[in-house]
Amino acid sequence: MIKIYHNPRCRKSREALELVKDKVGDPEIIEYLKTPPTQEELQKVVELLGIKPESLVRKNESIYKEKYKGKSYTDSEWIQILVKNPKLIERPIVINGDKARVGRPPESVLEIL
Repeated sequence: MIKIYHNPRCRKSREALELVKDKVGDPEIIEYLKTPPTQEELQKVVELLGIKPESLVRKNESIYKEKYKGKSYTDSEWIQILVKNPKLIERPIVINGDKARVGRPPESVLEIL
């Protein structure tokens, strides 16, 4: 089952969702702002993406600029920050089995479908 961490208010997220639907049908949609991932879930997502947790941070968000910019955190601390502040999680994220992609640009999700 394909999953998408989705924000319906985000144009790129909506575009990625449409690409997934067109290619493989309806995925499991996780509106992560309403249902934030747990630390374990987010750790697994980061592992599937093959990135450091800090790479998943939306650095243009005001909460990042006000609280976290210019500071150094461990990977574990970044995971905790993202779980507490899901608005900071880059979107959309599409997961297909043991592969994942951030949909920036939305077409990048096609690599794992």
